[in-house]
Amino acid sequence: MTDLSADLVQEKRKLRERLRFRRRHFAANLDDMAQLAAFRALPAPLSELLADHAIVGAYAAWGDEPDILPMFAGLADAGALALPHHAARIDTMDFRIWRQTDPLEKGPWGTQQPLGDAWAAIPGIIFCPLVGFDRRGGRIGQGGGHYDRYFAAHPGALRIGIGWSVQEIDATPRESTDIALDAILTEQEFILCGDRL
Repeated sequence: MTDLSADLVQEKRKLRERLRFRRRHFAANLDDMAQLAAFRALPAPLSELLADHAIVGAYAAWGDEPDILPMFAGLADAGALALPHHAARIDTMDFRIWRQTDPLEKGPWGTQQPLGDAWAAIPGIIFCPLVGFDRRGGRIGQGGGHYDRYFAAHPGALRIGIGWSVQEIDATPRESTDIALDAILTEQEFILCGDRL
């Protein structure tokens, strides 16, 4: 690892700490009405987009991440929703079909995921959690690189980041393995990035 990449890793680590603190403080201070309203309905452009994809990828919120599963209740009931699944503490992940009546289990990284015998699926559009983001599609995740590797292996999948508005920064530090988002959805707005949407 060169000094430059080591510096970038250190910069991202410090940025994650600040952004996690900001996210935690913001989510803890949301009033009841704001919590009920946040991430409960997709904006029209996204609702229309979902009709073009047989399988939609989402996630089970962890900690103070926005809980988006209520937005996709209909898809889950129809067997068209898939959540990340980690078979072990390894670099790769896949997606597994999940319905609202299906249990979730604690995965090897501590997040809730479908059971190991759930059907594997490849989503055409993926809603992923963010630690931080910028308006050019830059994304800061948890740091494991799971989503970036999945995006690289499935370049045709549309990538929508999900985060609270307070997680926005001017510019995210980027490595060559970082893959840009196509859009970002916060509790306040829908931000288009790039030209795939």
